[in-house]
Amino acid sequence: MDQVLGQVLRNAVWERLDMLADLADRADAQSLVSVARSELPRLTEGWRAMLKAHEPDERGDCPTCSTRWHRCKAPCSVWQAAHEHLVAGGLAPQQTASAASRLRPGRRRAAVPGQPSPAETTGRHALVPPRRATAPA
Repeated sequence: MDQVLGQVLRNAVWERLDMLADLADRADAQSLVSVARSELPRLTEGWRAMLKAHEPDERGDCPTCSTRWHRCKAPCSVWQAAHEHLVAGGLAPQQTASAASRLRPGRRRAAVPGQPSPAETTGRHALVPPRRATAPA
């Protein structure tokens, strides 16, 4: 039962991240401002809670990543990922990455360029209208 609940929780988090990535790529400016005001505080609090759990102990070990037999020295992979995505990523040259590159592994967009995926045609995100295929000009 724990595995089922764990999978449900993981799926919900991945879907939320996918939705936010879609919004960042496709929502209009007014919707983006609204989402930023509601989601940025939640995301920063989530990062803070996760980083607090990985704060090094008095020996410089991560108490969450360490086991009885293997001590994990700080900074652990969680702190490294936080730095990469929150600090270093902001300084890196901007790349034109598609939204598909941000989707979790195994998730795919439409197989045919310009054609909406099944999820996009169901209106799963209220703030983002489904993309419409355009005829070549």
